Amino acid sequence: MSTVVGFGERLAAAVAAHGPLCAGIDPHPPLLAEWGLTDDADGLARFADACVEAFAGHVAVVKPQSAFFERHGWRGVQVLEGLLAAFTGTGTLTLLDVKRGDIGSTMDGYADAYLAVGAPLGADAVTLSPYLGFDSLAPALDAADDAGRGVFVLARTSNPEGADVQLATFGGRSVAQAMVDGAAARNATVPGGVGVVVGATIDHGLDLTALDGPVLAPGLGAQGAGPADVAARFAGVRGTVLPAASRSVLTAGPAPAAVRAAAQGLRDELAVARA
Repeated sequence: MSTVVGFGERLAAAVAAHGPLCAGIDPHPPLLAEWGLTDDADGLARFADACVEAFAGHVAVVKPQSAFFERHGWRGVQVLEGLLAAFTGTGTLTLLDVKRGDIGSTMDGYADAYLAVGAPLGADAVTLSPYLGFDSLAPALDAADDAGRGVFVLARTSNPEGADVQLATFGGRSVAQAMVDGAAARNATVPGGVGVVVGATIDHGLDLTALDGPVLAPGLGAQGAGPADVAARFAGVRGTVLPAASRSVLTAGPAPAAVRAAAQGLRDELAVARA
């Protein structure tokens, strides 16, 4: 019998301890400048260290955006690898925002990089794009199950361009709903391992009642959604909802204590709105 603790169980424990806020770690050039840091691997490393100090053991989930590390080449990826490792054992889970999606051996490669046991860029969970077909994600889903990791599948994103694809209908349901239903079917065998990404800035129109998994809800704060919006738009969800905020938290820096206070203040606002 496997002794691997599933992602759903670990996420529930983290949220019970720290609340549901997912704090984004997005070191884009203007933010590095605002923090007085250089836009290079050295500045990136200092930024990463401050985020670990601010968030580790204080929020449930952090969400590094891989692109802002990759833009610095191998040195940036090295910083990302160290950042992910630094959160291990702190009680704060890592959700790496990579939005990978492909077929066959290429999907196998992504699974090895991010989700397999011993993955060099292993996070507690990653974001995946299912728009080559939900079943194309099978190698990643299998690797995540084996390692006790999770995935969040893009369903209804808040960018206007997404509607052209996600709201198209096929077989009497929207493409976005089909992705939610695919996640629900997977969770019927491995509960809580597959979440979906649904933007908090829009009325999504999805039926999430059968998901039996978490919902990542980006858009809290600077992107326009408030705690009351999150509470209203996801009121019927039985699983964990992770409202995600980045700029509204990180602009409190560069002092780690100030960043932590901003995150905890937003967490408390979410609790009031839910109540």
